[in-house]
Amino acid sequence: MTPSQGKIIIISAPSGCGKSTIIKAIMDRGNVDMKFSVSATNRQPREGETDGVHYHFLSDGEFREAIANDAFVEYEEVYPGRFYGTLKKEVEDRCARGENVVLDIDVKGGVRVKEMYGNRAKSIFIMPPSVEELRRRLESRGTDPKEAIDQRVGKAEFELTFAPRYDTTVVNDNLEEAVDNAEREILEFTSPQA
Repeated sequence: MTPSQGKIIIISAPSGCGKSTIIKAIMDRGNVDMKFSVSATNRQPREGETDGVHYHFLSDGEFREAIANDAFVEYEEVYPGRFYGTLKKEVEDRCARGENVVLDIDVKGGVRVKEMYGNRAKSIFIMPPSVEELRRRLESRGTDPKEAIDQRVGKAEFELTFAPRYDTTVVNDNLEEAVDNAEREILEFTSPQA
């Protein structure tokens, strides 16, 4: 008997909205059967990183060839010459094995993946309570100079315009509630009846 097809969960948010924290909390709870897709990058492995576990490490030429061959569901040039992306084969192989795949990706990539997979994917946008609260959170971290915070807040304002293109939004005003709400959305989507 072949396993049922897995589903794709897309979670995106502007930087500083708690996306990774929410995903980790949901996975730690263990109520949702989902696995991270392994991203590809053209950077060199760091100490302790294993190809196919932490990333699919590709040479610059291999990454550019994969782009030319439309092998990615999404990719981004994060810094000049430094690429990260999600390989179609990675997502489709996991789904074929019956695994639900969670993609922790930027807002433009999330929209692209949703358009590509339609009803096989659920897209969730994590929102800050307000832009002012996002600025306050970034400032309270004490890790970035004012110029970097201004830049991140400006980028977040742009990214927030993508929220209506997602299936659902979860406001991260209270972390526990945001985790509960995102988990409920994922459980409804991945249940056998869905």
